[in-house]
Amino acid sequence: MKTRNAFRMPAPLVECVPNFSEGRNAATIEALRAALTSVPGVRLLDVQADAAHNRSVFTFVAPPDAAVEAALAAMRVATERIDLTRHSGEHPRMGATDVVPFVPVRDATMDDCVALARRLAERVALELQIPVYLYAKAATRPERERLPDIRKGQFEALRDRIGQDPAADPDVGPKRIHPTAGATAIGARPFLVAFNIYLDTTDVTIAKDIAKRIRASGGGLPAVQASGFEVEGKAQVSMNLLDIDTTSPATVFAAVESAARQRGVGILKSEVVGLIPERAVLAAGAASLKLPDPEAHLLEPKIRAAEGPTLDGWLDDLAGGAPVPGGGSAAALAGALAAALVAMVARLTIGRKAYAGVQQRVAEILAEADALRAQLRRLADDDAAAYTKVSAAYRLPKSDPRRTRAADEALIGAAQTPLAMARGAARLLALANEIGTIGNRNAHSDAKVGEALARAALAGAVENVRVNVASLSEPGLGQSLLEEANRLERAVSRPS
Repeated sequence: MKTRNAFRMPAPLVECVPNFSEGRNAATIEALRAALTSVPGVRLLDVQADAAHNRSVFTFVAPPDAAVEAALAAMRVATERIDLTRHSGEHPRMGATDVVPFVPVRDATMDDCVALARRLAERVALELQIPVYLYAKAATRPERERLPDIRKGQFEALRDRIGQDPAADPDVGPKRIHPTAGATAIGARPFLVAFNIYLDTTDVTIAKDIAKRIRASGGGLPAVQASGFEVEGKAQVSMNLLDIDTTSPATVFAAVESAARQRGVGILKSEVVGLIPERAVLAAGAASLKLPDPEAHLLEPKIRAAEGPTLDGWLDDLAGGAPVPGGGSAAALAGALAAALVAMVARLTIGRKAYAGVQQRVAEILAEADALRAQLRRLADDDAAAYTKVSAAYRLPKSDPRRTRAADEALIGAAQTPLAMARGAARLLALANEIGTIGNRNAHSDAKVGEALARAALAGAVENVRVNVASLSEPGLGQSLLEEANRLERAVSRPS
């Protein structure tokens, strides 16, 4: 039995959760997403946009240096596209990029995240001319540890105070508000959970009263910030849980439910904005079920542990001595990689002013590339399954009259799978060429790599069609499949 990745050390990883003052404009939200994911190493885990709050929250993980680059790239987009003088929403805000926290995840300390926050602050101040307040664990003075204390009065009040009141001077950057992008808070903190509870009433004063009662600053629950708003016609208790190991979501929910019941009001629903560590949900479920060891009974983690690392494990299997996965699956994977690159170039083009004239076509290319990526990824597994059926047919005794027919049927199926790959790869060649022509010029080389991978996928798929058809007891049975494969290959062949 192989030992997979025994000597590969995982890279340090941090979480970053930038909040932007835009929850309604889909093009701006997509441009922010594209900016974040344009940085290698970034894995975008979640995007939540709220029209009532007019705010979007992005959650991504990345190696430390990449996290800084990604946050800065998105902040550039926010500075260009978000104008706070025209902004309104339920959520308090002081900046186009309102807050950027760094959170240690793996092989990174809180001190590392403090250093990242300060490094990003210096670059934001220098490159974007935005005043920055360092908060939470990165704060340089106690009165700036809490975000509500920094953001008091919001953009409009800070616009009047910065440069006039020394208490409002930023930690880094100009002593004047950016005219449209405002100011930004950048910090380091433990995992925070943004948790909202909707009350079954339109009376927002009840939500405000409950928020005042449960928040830490009012003598309520430790590590809880809370405010009351009206959202979608209902009263909402909006909370930040600063340390779920000190006060869990289950504890907060029980406190709000009790306070609401005392006022004759029920709970409609709760929501998490962004992501939440699984231990918080497990703890809530365990408390409700009175289950002492919930982790021991979870199905999905057991499956993930049994499967091992997805891509690395698959590559180990490909390199091993078994016949599957083999060349057909590898061809499908090359096609899926080509589709991913086409999609990447499209996403780097969407929302860019320089390419305003091709936005609709690029969006169409993106949708098709994403669909082809999913299809080719499935075909990588289908190819291995098809080979398994061929092997099963050949294991029948030669004297068995069913053997020839079973083998032919399995071989036809085994030829149809790479033919589907060939169709997808041929289409991707055209898409890669088109996006390389009309898409973001800075990503032209990525489109060319996508084109090369699609060409390799096509060649590999066609070869697998030929092999399977040649193995039939009567090659004429697969003649139509072979002819289509050859046509696809000739249609995209380079001129001599």
